[in-house]
Amino acid sequence: MINKTTDKTFLLGIDGCGGAGKSTLAQAFKEVDANNVTVIHMDDFYKPSILREPEKKEEIGGNWDCERVKKQILLPLSKNQSTKYQRYDWNRDELAEWHDVPAGGLVVIEGCYSLINNLNEFYDYKIWVDTPRDLRLSRGIERDGEGNRHLWEDLWMPAEEQYIREQQPLKTVDLRVDGTGKESDIKNLELTFL
Repeated sequence: MINKTTDKTFLLGIDGCGGAGKSTLAQAFKEVDANNVTVIHMDDFYKPSILREPEKKEEIGGNWDCERVKKQILLPLSKNQSTKYQRYDWNRDELAEWHDVPAGGLVVIEGCYSLINNLNEFYDYKIWVDTPRDLRLSRGIERDGEGNRHLWEDLWMPAEEQYIREQQPLKTVDLRVDGTGKESDIKNLELTFL
């Protein structure tokens, strides 16, 4: 699945709507070669509430700290330099421990808005996980609980639809993967580090 022909860091962006299967796909890459694959989650870059600006809330991906993703992850790794980042703790609503990210190997950045316009140019390869809306909602409710249904239906899903409509990330991807679990796209996917 992964052929390494260089020591250069290979940046892979995996995007898709909530509940599409992005984390599952990223984990599949990690399971193939745990020593040479690093997975970074966009959820680790959610802004603590004290840093969220009300006017940014309406912007696409406005609650994610995309500038921090760019500065702490994508810029250094695109220059083949090791880096580190601070993870957002969803339970405590604050930045938590630091994580080291070595240069070299495959670095997967997965999550909603990982292919947002100001991050898109840094990736060597981009994947979109396609999953029907009803299945994504079902997975989201199963994961987050029925009490969060309103967030899915009234906030998160409409925001993702706006992202797709306005920024058109599907036009920039190298591959679209079926996230329904019916196909084994990942087992047949082969990436070569050039």
